[in-house]
Amino acid sequence: MDSMLSDIIRILLPATGAFMIGMALTPILTHYLYAYKAWKKRAGKEAWDGSAAHEFNRLHEAHEVRAPRMGGIVVWASVAITILGASLIAHLYPSAALLRLDFLSRNQTWVPFATLILGSLVGLIDDLLVIRPGGEGLALRYRLLIVVVLASYIGWWFWAKLDVSTVNIPFADPVYLGVLIIPLFVLVSLALYASGVIDGIDGLSGGVFASIFASYTMIAFAQDQLNLAAFSAAIVGGLLAFLWFNIPPARFYMSDTGTMGLTLTLAVIAFMTDQLGGGVGIFVLPLIGMLLVLTVASDVLQILWRIFFGRKLFRIAPLHHHFEALGWPGYKVVMRYWVLSIVCASAGVIVALAAISRL
Repeated sequence: MDSMLSDIIRILLPATGAFMIGMALTPILTHYLYAYKAWKKRAGKEAWDGSAAHEFNRLHEAHEVRAPRMGGIVVWASVAITILGASLIAHLYPSAALLRLDFLSRNQTWVPFATLILGSLVGLIDDLLVIRPGGEGLALRYRLLIVVVLASYIGWWFWAKLDVSTVNIPFADPVYLGVLIIPLFVLVSLALYASGVIDGIDGLSGGVFASIFASYTMIAFAQDQLNLAAFSAAIVGGLLAFLWFNIPPARFYMSDTGTMGLTLTLAVIAFMTDQLGGGVGIFVLPLIGMLLVLTVASDVLQILWRIFFGRKLFRIAPLHHHFEALGWPGYKVVMRYWVLSIVCASAGVIVALAAISRL
């Protein structure tokens, strides 16, 4: 019992620490974001075929130049300070209690932490290009190429260095993939990165991502991957600090420096809670991240519908903007997405825990 309480504290402390650090960082960050006018200088958005996105612009054109981008810095900076700070304190004062709080480990957190920082820095470069006068940011093909390159290397690391070659299936034998684990990781990473467009309404992305990472915190904890659970919990803390200031009217937007790092890191955590943790982290990802799946699916369906039927399936894609176009207030869309994200995350955790007990 004492051991379990100690382990729970190991998880809750990073979450609390990242939240408090994020809350402290935000006034400093927003001062500079507003001082340097870190928002798009030209409002409006184009559709995938190059035409003006009239429905989106009607709903959100004014918001794009109302608040700065790069709010995702709050998330990854608070996580970085938390994990590095805990490690530094543990090494400077190597008592048994402090060493237990150090969750920077080679076998569990180096890869997801490096992924979070690299992905976030690439997204930051894109954001810096966007906020220039007339800036458009990195072209989509370049961003996708960067995701493919990063994901290919990480997928290779899983296969060659961590000996990951199978995907666990609940209540069934594992599926052996061998080297195909690399393209699988690339596909999952691309799909998750595409879901980053869920950062489209004040408060939406922060709440959804917090539910998802909280679910993987519980899964990693149940699999005795305590350092990974602490890392995931720290991300939840950083997200809650971001969400505090992103609730309508948002003080800033997450933008690519948040979504690229978070989505790539989510892919890593899902793979680490699979074969390496003796769980089904990959299998439950579509259930836990169901709203991300629906976001990507609505975009794909919108494009295919236009190609094959010559008209739109939704008033506007992705799906959360469709509800806005139907007349739902933004806060109603956000609140209902939060509810659904908690339900989906809980269902995914139930499946994962049930599978762990049978594997």
